[in-house]
Amino acid sequence: MADVAWFENALGNFVPPRAAAPPNATAIDTAHFKRHRTIFISDTHLGTRGCKAEALADFLAHNDCATLFLVGDIVDGWRLKRRWYWTAAQTHVISEILRKVDNGTRVIFVPGNHDEFAREYAGRLFAGVEVIQEAIHETADGKRLWVLHGDRFDGVISFAKWLAHTGDWAYGWALHFNDLLFRVRKRMGLPYWSLSAFLKHKVKNAVEYISRFEEVVAEQASLRGVDGVVCGHIHHAEIREIGGIIYHNDGDWVESCSALVEDAHGHMEILRWADPSQRHAARDQAPLAASHGRVKAQAVPA
Repeated sequence: MADVAWFENALGNFVPPRAAAPPNATAIDTAHFKRHRTIFISDTHLGTRGCKAEALADFLAHNDCATLFLVGDIVDGWRLKRRWYWTAAQTHVISEILRKVDNGTRVIFVPGNHDEFAREYAGRLFAGVEVIQEAIHETADGKRLWVLHGDRFDGVISFAKWLAHTGDWAYGWALHFNDLLFRVRKRMGLPYWSLSAFLKHKVKNAVEYISRFEEVVAEQASLRGVDGVVCGHIHHAEIREIGGIIYHNDGDWVESCSALVEDAHGHMEILRWADPSQRHAARDQAPLAASHGRVKAQAVPA
């Protein structure tokens, strides 16, 4: 309950403007939205210096959908409890989400471990955003996908939270070096590149951990009788088949700036907004019809 009390106090001090973009926001031509049936994003870590809020707000402004899933670690409660940090760009992200609510998008928030305080509010509606523990999403072609953050399958998170917090601190420093490198590369006219992601995917133990995490999540999805799973948590965007289960991870917005999207026919793909070619293609593409998917809330097993 301490986390819940902290969240309620924080809400009293911070109320983002509803559907109000900052004065310097780019005007959006809605005729050139990329329209998806469903968008899945996670691990935005709003409230941290590592959050790529400008890129995320730009993505949300240029990509429309019938259903938007926020698949956990959207607000980083761990960091905000230690030190309050919030920028105008992060407020812009919240405003873009609320703008979607106002325009008829169904927004579903599945909390993760960094915003676990919100799990106490499962089953409630906040500013039009549905908070649920997990969901079953049915794609346009009839596949049933289990949607959850994924931290419950992380042994470090489940059994040694103090170690997870220590790792979070070290990861924060790695992201700080990312930002320094990004500014240097930007001045040199080079595209975004994540040092922390590069190191993580070169360390043998990290690679083995990612692979094992994906396998465990797929195994649990198979036991639930679904066709696939959508999760976040490990900051590694991926779509692959594991034992007959289609595993999807939507990535993050501190390293890869990626999202998982479903089109009107049920096709799933990963968009990487740090890649200028994907940003420009999405902005220039003609609109696609977007129909609402069927989603039902489902309680997390004890």
